[in-house]
Amino acid sequence: MTSSQRPLYKMETHYYEVNLGWQYDRLGQLSSTSLTDTIDVATPPEFPKGMAGVWSPEHLLVAAVSGCFMTTFLAIAENFQLEFEDFDCKAVGKLEKTDKGLQITEIELLPKLLLRHESDTNKAGKVLLKAEKACLITNSICAKVTMQPTIRVADKDYD
Repeated sequence: MTSSQRPLYKMETHYYEVNLGWQYDRLGQLSSTSLTDTIDVATPPEFPKGMAGVWSPEHLLVAAVSGCFMTTFLAIAENFQLEFEDFDCKAVGKLEKTDKGLQITEIELLPKLLLRHESDTNKAGKVLLKAEKACLITNSICAKVTMQPTIRVADKDYD
């Protein structure tokens, strides 16, 4: 087995338990015995009786893809010794009617990466692509996930 085929760590089966308690109307509260915070979740305001200002299942799905992409990027960037100053990622999910009913059919990731060194630009592009392909949440859903990265180099102060 070559080093590129060898797993980085031994992967076992894991389970992630989430509890949902209905509060009132179209509002519920998510919790987990392994987490300290709770999250309110409700029907989005675009639907009848939806609630503005509350996380919806649609937002949470898009956030899961974005969060997984970020954590995957961070792990791969560390393995590639990619030095960067900042990373953020906007994600946009497209909800539409399909022959299966309403679906999030596309999620566009718009990561912005601020590098320390211009010489790392090509490496950064490769790391972002690897992260996009390796994201386990993206690989677990049927929506098409695309990425449009922006890579910049930090300005240097010169005397």
